Amino acid sequence: MTRPPQSPPVKLRDRAYDSFTDNLLSRRIRPGQFVTQRELSALTKMPLGAIRELIPRLEADGLVTTVPQRGMQITHIDVELVRNAFQLRIILELEAAAHFAVHASDQARAALEKSHRDILEAAERGIDDALVERAQNVDWEFHETLIDHLQNRIVSDVYRVNAIKIRLIRQELIALQPEIVLSVIGDHMKIIEALNSRNPDTARAALRQHLEKSRRRALKI
Repeated sequence: MTRPPQSPPVKLRDRAYDSFTDNLLSRRIRPGQFVTQRELSALTKMPLGAIRELIPRLEADGLVTTVPQRGMQITHIDVELVRNAFQLRIILELEAAAHFAVHASDQARAALEKSHRDILEAAERGIDDALVERAQNVDWEFHETLIDHLQNRIVSDVYRVNAIKIRLIRQELIALQPEIVLSVIGDHMKIIEALNSRNPDTARAALRQHLEKSRRRALKI
């Protein structure tokens, strides 16, 4: 009997990276905080060897900075980070939106629209914390769907790292609040309509307007 192919084991440093980002996004590690290798080992429940291998990757991704005699500092939220992260996001997502508008299947388009209509219908019955969290997940999945539709591993990897920074900015400055749930999902519905026009320029314009609005909120313009 032929055994099915097995997935390669996940390396310890990859598990450590996933654990680190989980701790960061769940706010057990905070932007600007100083941490030691031993503290990271305790937080991630990973051996020191994996943490030592992890640090160069975190530095390359701009998630930590090694400060002599003080240890490692988690990236902190400032105007430069907001500008850089949103600029990269706009560059990547506008191209992804144009590609999706032209090449996405009817099934992919329908799935995006349904997930958003479900949120709007639920909001008519009232907006609570559970719906805000659900809307936030739909928000992230919408943007990730556009990026992943490019089927470009390099772009997806770059986007995932930048998305971590965008999420940190959201947590510190512009978390999705009940009063803006309908606004954000409504913006997405306009983008979906533009995507369904199958016109790449129309799709780019609709998404740019949405991302610029989000950037202005982050910069408090």
